[in-house]
Amino acid sequence: MKGKALPKLFLIKNGDIIDPANGKRSPGSILLKNGRIDKIGKRISAPEAETYDANGKVVTHGFCDLHVHFREPGREDKETLASGANAALAGGFTEVCVMPNTDPPLDTPQSIRFIVEKGSGLPVKIHPIGAISSGQLGKELTELGAMTGEGAVAFSDDGIPVMDSGLMRQVLEYTIPLGVPVINHAEDLTLKLNGQMHEGTWSTRLGLAGIPDVSESIMVNRDLELTAMTGGRLHIPHVSSAKSVEWIRAAKEGGLNVTAEVTPHHLFFTDGSLHAYDTNCKVAPPIRSREDRQVLMDAVKDGTIDIIATDHAPHTIEEKEMPFDWAPCGIIGLESAFGAVWKVLGEAGMELEQVITTMTLNPRLAMGFEGNLFDNGREAEITILDPDEEWIFFQEHLYSKSRNSPFIGQNLKGRVKATISAGWLFKQ
Repeated sequence: MKGKALPKLFLIKNGDIIDPANGKRSPGSILLKNGRIDKIGKRISAPEAETYDANGKVVTHGFCDLHVHFREPGREDKETLASGANAALAGGFTEVCVMPNTDPPLDTPQSIRFIVEKGSGLPVKIHPIGAISSGQLGKELTELGAMTGEGAVAFSDDGIPVMDSGLMRQVLEYTIPLGVPVINHAEDLTLKLNGQMHEGTWSTRLGLAGIPDVSESIMVNRDLELTAMTGGRLHIPHVSSAKSVEWIRAAKEGGLNVTAEVTPHHLFFTDGSLHAYDTNCKVAPPIRSREDRQVLMDAVKDGTIDIIATDHAPHTIEEKEMPFDWAPCGIIGLESAFGAVWKVLGEAGMELEQVITTMTLNPRLAMGFEGNLFDNGREAEITILDPDEEWIFFQEHLYSKSRNSPFIGQNLKGRVKATISAGWLFKQ
């Protein structure tokens, strides 16, 4: 992305403006003054303003990803806050939440302050998620209140499930007065064991140890039960199985206040995509069957799953080139997110406005962020995209320090053309 500081007056004209916070879509223009929203209307006259002609492209809120791994501190060879921010901008994201499984983990008020201070000068808002347990060992709660005071927006031991139900109950209870959600990596390790991919026909064909779908759904059900018991706030990450969707749908129909996310890769690929032992398709939870994928798509369409998040997880080439059993789980996904999601969900008949809402308004509301980004006077967070552009995702489109993406070489539909964030304009 090529970036430049916004001029004092900047006019985006001829846009197809989608405002997910107010449920509006209309042609028009947006005038920015000193990087902030000044006017939105069908016709805006500002002859002294520098102009960006959107030429009918969609102009909407900047995307928000509540699940990324930027690896700083400890593994800056994989990603830094700065390189992760560049990848986010390329994908149309103006706000991200970084998971705590760094080295050392974000499990103290000081580590949360480090992320807040280090990220403050970057063109993307970076919010730290604090670890639930000290050292992510699943034994003792961290200093939840002090970490929230330093800027932690949620708590998770992501990558490592909270197996202790008593500890999970405690964190759900203790975070109620803090007003932040709890995010648990939903996998039962006693069922997962040394599994490498989804347990099914393809794992048998490939001779790889399988991970049953119930290893996820059992934990999802437990966490929903504990949430109902405590009244805490639960967000369920990277839902992968049809059985999990059933539990989430039943909980929501019963009135439980819970949110859930799905990743672009769980919507795009199936376990058959691992036929060539591509370690770039090795993720946790695993990419599952065609039937699971269809249920996930239907769940996004009917609102059971209300958020799309990338689970952007960089790894080095050396790590991903190891034998399949030894290679780490995780892929990068910020730059390819919209193109992958809109290709599959658009073809499935989902409306563009709803897809955008899952990437803008819903994640912000789940985390307690401000959702009405087009209010007058707000610092502009804007994504401009072409939903009709069909393109092939190549390595040259990556801005991350890592290259572990199964989307390289894939045909995508819908492309981010520009991102406005923190007083800067970034164009492809």
